[in-house]
Amino acid sequence: MINGFQKGALSSRLGIPMIYRIDAVHGHNNVYNATIFPHNVGLGATRDPELVRRIGSATALEARATGIPYVFAPCIAVCRDPRWGRCYESYSEDHKIVQEMTEIIPGLQGDIPANSQKGAPYVGGNKKVAACAKHFVGDGGTSKGINEYDTVIDQQELLSIHMPAYSDSIIKGVSTVMISYFSWNGKKMHANRDLITDFLRAPLNLRYHFIHFYLISKLVKVMVLINYKEFINDPINLVKNNVVPMDRTDDATGRILLVKFTMGLSENPLADFSLVHELGSQDHRDLAREAVRKFVVLLKNGKNGNITDLVIPLPKKVSKILVVGSHADNLGYQCGGWTIAWQGFSGNNYTIGSTIFGATKSAVDSSTEVIYSENPDGNFVKSNNFAYAIVVVGEHPFTETARDSPNLTMAEPGPIISNVCESVKCIVILITGRPIVIEPYISSIDALVVVWLLGSEGQGITDVLFRDHGFSGKLPRTWFKTVNQLPMNVGDSHYDPLFPSGFGLETESVKELVTR
Repeated sequence: MINGFQKGALSSRLGIPMIYRIDAVHGHNNVYNATIFPHNVGLGATRDPELVRRIGSATALEARATGIPYVFAPCIAVCRDPRWGRCYESYSEDHKIVQEMTEIIPGLQGDIPANSQKGAPYVGGNKKVAACAKHFVGDGGTSKGINEYDTVIDQQELLSIHMPAYSDSIIKGVSTVMISYFSWNGKKMHANRDLITDFLRAPLNLRYHFIHFYLISKLVKVMVLINYKEFINDPINLVKNNVVPMDRTDDATGRILLVKFTMGLSENPLADFSLVHELGSQDHRDLAREAVRKFVVLLKNGKNGNITDLVIPLPKKVSKILVVGSHADNLGYQCGGWTIAWQGFSGNNYTIGSTIFGATKSAVDSSTEVIYSENPDGNFVKSNNFAYAIVVVGEHPFTETARDSPNLTMAEPGPIISNVCESVKCIVILITGRPIVIEPYISSIDALVVVWLLGSEGQGITDVLFRDHGFSGKLPRTWFKTVNQLPMNVGDSHYDPLFPSGFGLETESVKELVTR
């Protein structure tokens, strides 16, 4: 498909190749059989920039395997309110963690040469892609976490919390910057000349940096894919009528051409079919599995929290294990939004990977019976003499405004926690893109684990549950007690969390125990 588009562009009067882009925000997530990496909130829990860099490299290879040279990633928003529908696309509420995770940019694009000009775009060959830092700037701070709304903060807070990751991205040679849909103190960011032109381009030395205005349609009410003729004709008419001066058009065109030249599109405009084997390769799946086990956060281990009643690590050899919950055997739910479809999907038929139920069956002893029931009643649980139950619940996949949530409750059947945990020792696993309300259930839970939106490799979860690897993940954001506390971030005067940002119980792996 993309080669067909490109051949059309090359056959035009000037023969200038087009840039085809895709939202590869957690791996090459739109394509069947690609490796689906964890969403950014989980990667923030790893505190491992080098891991994120490697994920960037793998994502670049998988995108190039389908002929795509440009990705709309990374999102470097600093989410300050988990009610925001895109909060899972943010690495952390802490801008310092977000800054560290900009290391994904050299993973995607390659390392800039030592003599490279600051602020100039860079793409290191046809196994790398152009990256896009988004969404400039402050979109993670909107009032009440409402998507595309208004961030009401002073300039000092904007520059100290939301801006630093952009400076770091530019230093690392990011090829494009996407402007946000939101407003800052009532003014639409797309129309904010002070920040975009006077601040972003001039002081940060972006003379040669292409600023990508994503869908100017938000201002002119034209959707590109639906009304593409209007989208093309409107800017032409604005130029013809001198509303947009020709030097502004030349400036934008020059930036776009520079990025195209930097990407090497003139030399290699078509897909390189020798990279096809990179899509969903075992090396990349192993990397995704490593990321999962590094970001899993253990919030509770034992009802009383003392060393005598620890639940994890779980024994592999028991008579029967019960696995329950809407998210236990649903690949779409564990991948979240921006997976195959814009809003994600439900079920196991749209891409390839391992669910937590499937991973559990693979991890335990061959003599152990693993029974799955999505929503069992209390009598079933009591009458079957299970050694323990693994309860997997959380949020359903959504993206953007559809995921804005004023109450942050888990999807039904959330109350399954009560049904199961009253009858058998239970380990509750939360699949979520942000902290959600768990206070009503926490006293009945024996062990509590948050696995974020983990992607396609569920075996990373069982790696830590059964102690093949230790728990090391730390909360990338504050876990509130009630939504009435929001927004609440580290340093706030009303800071009173259920679990503070940075919290996470650690365990040792079997290998570490043997060594010790």
